[in-house]
Amino acid sequence: MLSTYKYPKYEYVRPPEQSGAPKKRYPVVVVGAGPVGLAAAIELAQSGVPVVVLDDDDTVSVGSRGVCYAKRALEVLDRIGVGDACVDKGVSWNVGRTFFREQEVYNFNLLPQPDHKRPGMINLQQYYLEEYEIARALQLPNLDLRFKNKVVSVTPHGDGASLQVETPDGIYALDADWLIVADGARSTVRRLMNLEIDGKIFMDRFLIADVVMKADFPHERWFWFDPPFHPGQSVLLHRQADNVFRIDFQLGWQADPEEEKKPENVIPRIKAMLGDEREFELEWVSVYTFQCRRMNEFTHGHVLFVGDVAHQVSPFGARGANSGLQDTDNLCWKLKLVIEGKAPASLLDTYSEERVFAADENLMNSTRSTDFITPKSKTSLTFRNAVLSLAREHAFARALVNSGRLSVPANLTESRLNTPDGDAFVGDMVPGAPMDDAPMHSEGKNVWLLDSVGNRFIALVYVEDTAKVDITQLDAFKALAAQSIAVDVVLVAARAQAAVPGVRVLHDRVGRFAERFDARAGTTYLIRPDQHVAARWRAFDAAKLQSAVARATCNLI
Repeated sequence: MLSTYKYPKYEYVRPPEQSGAPKKRYPVVVVGAGPVGLAAAIELAQSGVPVVVLDDDDTVSVGSRGVCYAKRALEVLDRIGVGDACVDKGVSWNVGRTFFREQEVYNFNLLPQPDHKRPGMINLQQYYLEEYEIARALQLPNLDLRFKNKVVSVTPHGDGASLQVETPDGIYALDADWLIVADGARSTVRRLMNLEIDGKIFMDRFLIADVVMKADFPHERWFWFDPPFHPGQSVLLHRQADNVFRIDFQLGWQADPEEEKKPENVIPRIKAMLGDEREFELEWVSVYTFQCRRMNEFTHGHVLFVGDVAHQVSPFGARGANSGLQDTDNLCWKLKLVIEGKAPASLLDTYSEERVFAADENLMNSTRSTDFITPKSKTSLTFRNAVLSLAREHAFARALVNSGRLSVPANLTESRLNTPDGDAFVGDMVPGAPMDDAPMHSEGKNVWLLDSVGNRFIALVYVEDTAKVDITQLDAFKALAAQSIAVDVVLVAARAQAAVPGVRVLHDRVGRFAERFDARAGTTYLIRPDQHVAARWRAFDAAKLQSAVARATCNLI
């Protein structure tokens, strides 16, 4: 039990299949009610797709586990209705500091630009995120969340999968058109399907200690190499909600995990770090090793893998849960279109392509971070310490310091779903890029750009003045909205004094959209449902938009 958190117990309800109801086939079944599985289920359910979620437990995750949630993940959580709760409870931060022995040698700011809704990162214990997601899931009438339902058999077939599920009332059968697997790094389903996950296991051990204490430390990430209180090793400090501080101590491969977890061995390490005068309470302790691995493909017929079951990285850089949430964001809009018959099943192949690319990027950065933090030879250690010493005075060395390159969204610039540029643009909003945010004004109130798009295809058309909008284009706007795959046209206006009948208008009230999207009169962006740029042009053209949507949904003949 934790002193700062009371674990909820969720009610087991006898499944209808065990209450006399006939066997039923479900459009989507999700295995695993962790942060990633719940995110997938919520996104599908709130878009109208019925979902069943199976989880073998009846509470949230034990221990704080995942801690850091990056800006991109928060934007995904916003779209499933839990972003505000997470940010309100979590500890927001943008600045990280790296120390070598007793001196600061490097710092960074995750969000140097102004005018974004969300911070670069929040720290929040995983059990809170899961609790908020479960509360949201229980609000959705077409989401059936089943606790104490353990999958014991999976049989994939050409158009779905059959499952055997064990409950306190025995075993029952269940069929799904599509199965989303989100049951974590030790996945039962992956094992039942005899699927491999390949990569590297790192020969080192780390101690996690969650400590409750009152401290006026700034809301920052602090990382030490070779500190005097833990010589020869590394230490990481994060502040979480409820005055809980996460401390990671590098131990070395030879450390005995069971011995290191004992309070009589943990407490002296913490006192050496904080000083004898600092009062604290030890809340949760764990020892872990880590690995950088992934499945070869994330789609196997009608069985789709997301999160840690598909890819695993070291905790340095907060790339685990953040990447998993982006998996669901990439997958769910594609799956919905396939289920509705509006896109071919080959669209789901691009889920695997795009997220394997993102996973490889994460694995590369995670491996580099780990090699820098835990040098494997005397030569590597000498090089690392030289870099850290030079970084105090020289900018070139600071670029080499790697205490965990933090999670960033994947730029899907090589995706076959993009329409290549035909016009000249500058800036970062290239086809495949995740959208930047910007402050807007609409319908009498201040809003955010990212809150105004997402979960559907959007065409953002920039105009200098709504009073000068070409009214003859309104029919084209309506025709795009009436397509099988609808495209909502939204005007982004430098000046928005006049209403435009039947069209939503966002006033670019401080000019950030024009700046970040290199926009001038006529500039048009096609935005995917997951808020990645699909295409852009210097003039609105309905035929080009239709063609780009067809490309983005694998509907090009």
